[in-house]
Amino acid sequence: MSSSDQPEPSISATEQPLLAPSASYSDQYPAPISYTHSPRPIRDLPFLLLFLLLTLSTFAIGFLSLARRNPDKTLVSHFTYNPSLSSCVLSRSLPSSPFLSSSTLLEFLIPTLLITLLLSPPITFSLLFLLRHFAKHLIYASIPFFILTPCFLNAYWFAACLVSAGCHKAFPLTYRIVVLVFVFLLIGVILWIIVSNWHRVELTIQIVQASAAALAENISLLLVLPLLLLLYALVYFTPVVVFLVFATWNGKVVPRAHKGFYKCEWKEDRWIQWYFALAVIMLLWSAATMIEAQVYVISGTVAQWYFTPEVSRPKRSLRSSLRNAFGPSFGTVSFSGMVLGAVRLVRIVLDAAKQERELRGCIALILKCCADFLLSAFNFVNKFTINFAAITGEGYCSSAKMTYELLKRNLLSAVFVETVSTRLLAGIVFVISSLYAILVYVILRATSSLNTELYLVAALTWVLLMVVLCYFVHVLDNVIDAVYICYAIDRDRGDVSKDHIYQVYVQLPKNRNQGSSLV
Repeated sequence: MSSSDQPEPSISATEQPLLAPSASYSDQYPAPISYTHSPRPIRDLPFLLLFLLLTLSTFAIGFLSLARRNPDKTLVSHFTYNPSLSSCVLSRSLPSSPFLSSSTLLEFLIPTLLITLLLSPPITFSLLFLLRHFAKHLIYASIPFFILTPCFLNAYWFAACLVSAGCHKAFPLTYRIVVLVFVFLLIGVILWIIVSNWHRVELTIQIVQASAAALAENISLLLVLPLLLLLYALVYFTPVVVFLVFATWNGKVVPRAHKGFYKCEWKEDRWIQWYFALAVIMLLWSAATMIEAQVYVISGTVAQWYFTPEVSRPKRSLRSSLRNAFGPSFGTVSFSGMVLGAVRLVRIVLDAAKQERELRGCIALILKCCADFLLSAFNFVNKFTINFAAITGEGYCSSAKMTYELLKRNLLSAVFVETVSTRLLAGIVFVISSLYAILVYVILRATSSLNTELYLVAALTWVLLMVVLCYFVHVLDNVIDAVYICYAIDRDRGDVSKDHIYQVYVQLPKNRNQGSSLV
């Protein structure tokens, strides 16, 4: 939609030149950046073929390991060495498993988790409704609980441990005081973060509210994305994990000399370690690719809604985004997933090396700082690259370059949007999950015969609801990023597609240092 069809936003004179594309921009990109509808060309084909080849290899070898598995793996302890045969033989049969009686804990735990799982969708949709219509009231009402809730929980466990004889003996008073003080120090850090970012809260509320409205207009995302994740878990992740388990069954029982005697031990085939490496790499790559595919679907769906005129609604936007993500752009998604997986793997290795104190000396410290900087840069570029690719259908490298130039050309940086909104939403999710867990604890204490098991049930319900709501926050964060890129495209073209969103995002602080990194 052209800017003549929409009311002109109130933009200061200093921002007017940014609304008109420059001559160099027109020479470099003859056609303005906009959403590219189907059919789209196939992008990053080599990475698509590589992903499919390694996936087929993982599954083919996995099925082979299932067919060749040796049941003696589970009977190793019942093998003895036979000197006359110079081999291990089965000495006795496996005893029958004892009958496992049902536990009182499970009788309350399983129904409680099922009820929590059933209540999760209503809680999620209610949170979305509140963020869309009453974001300011909800956030300002929740901020005090960011401090009060952990303070209450910290004081409660300390008091409960004082009156509990078992806890009093197992956990000395000195250690309890140290933990109590440490947690209060962490709460003080949270309070400092809130105070230091207080001047940004008002704008962040408007951004969250606008993005919640965008997500509500594409509510089908909250229904399809979890199903997509479940499908991946059933079709890809679970089979590969099963293959890894049964791959260890490929081998034989062999005798080994030990202090003059022979013991029967399990010896795996040599190819198992290579298959483990392949399967673990593909698990990491496929998981990262699925994350990027969901970002792609969110960005494509939101972009179609954003660039559609107000008087009409996009048709089959989610379906077309899914078709593009797992069709012509799956090579781009796989490439992005490979970069994301590699970045996270390197970060895990660096963290493990730091814990083991393997990085020593000034040179090692410099190398670690350089690695952290490069990982942060890759993570930032990769994040907005997949948003841009979902909108334009460009390849990975082209999207990375065009995204960087788009943000730099318009003096934009998304650090403000990312950090503050994510912290606020995470705080709200923590408060809601904690209050729900406290409610579960009170109800079970009044209606059940559980004692200390109550804490375990309440903690598990807290974890379950926290995971569900954190996934909702993850989706909403991606909507914020997608809308941000759409706003940047609008700003670059001198257009206003959604005026109420433009008026919010135009208040973001500008990155005046064009030569600096946008990270």
